[in-house]
Amino acid sequence: MDSTTDYVQRMDQYQTFLVMEKGLSGKTIAAYSADLMRFGLFLEKKKVTFVTDIDTGLILTYLIHLRNRGLGARSRARHLVSLRGFFKFMTNEKIIEKNPAQQVDLPKTGLHLPDVLTVADVAALIDAPDRNQPEGLRDAAMLELLYGAGLRVSELTRLAMTGINLEAGFVRVFGKGSKERVVPVGRMALGAIQAYLDRSRPLLLKNRSSADLFVTRRGSAMTRQSFWNLVGRYGRLAKLKKKITPPSLRHSFATPLLEGGADLRAVQMMLGHADISTTQIY
Repeated sequence: MDSTTDYVQRMDQYQTFLVMEKGLSGKTIAAYSADLMRFGLFLEKKKVTFVTDIDTGLILTYLIHLRNRGLGARSRARHLVSLRGFFKFMTNEKIIEKNPAQQVDLPKTGLHLPDVLTVADVAALIDAPDRNQPEGLRDAAMLELLYGAGLRVSELTRLAMTGINLEAGFVRVFGKGSKERVVPVGRMALGAIQAYLDRSRPLLLKNRSSADLFVTRRGSAMTRQSFWNLVGRYGRLAKLKKKITPPSLRHSFATPLLEGGADLRAVQMMLGHADISTTQIY
């Protein structure tokens, strides 16, 4: 690590503070230093050198990084405590305005981050439906949209024909408390929905009409419980070892965004979370 970076210089200041002002034992300071050094290596890979450029989203990305490296909840919680102490010192010294680590919740049982599917798992799951059948085309479109837009299963099954704009590439959904939000949809999901509308939905409806986007052969909307069961069945068909549920895909939508540096508030809006602390668990 380049010892001239702003972060390393600030870390040295903090260590001096812990020795001179706090009077902590050498063992405790060594533990804090090891955690901060590991975070410094992560910052180096992200090409972040200034403490003022570190935000809550970056810290959350780091915690995901630690989990992916096999660290358990207790170890991740310890790292978060180390970062909280460092950034508290930075705020007290007027180097930064607020502590970005303080916004991350720390449950007593340790930081909980939901399990996510790998890209290969998601691909296998979405490939499981038989797209030569009307139901298979419908199910593939629903899986693509659930993953591609991070929807709740209730939002997906209640989606109206008027709620999808294929040309502009977005869906308009109503979440908890009937709060409306607009979510962008990727190319793969849009293509799957178009195929469903062209080749599947008319066959399922026959000569009936429906305001619902996703329908069954009875002409009614797909129910939440029915789709939940379908996701589990496709997970078994894909021979995935994990138990697959609709929330698995929602989690798998959010985590790569944060890993890629997406703004925490933007992800909060896309997921429809009323409180940002809910988004933070990702």
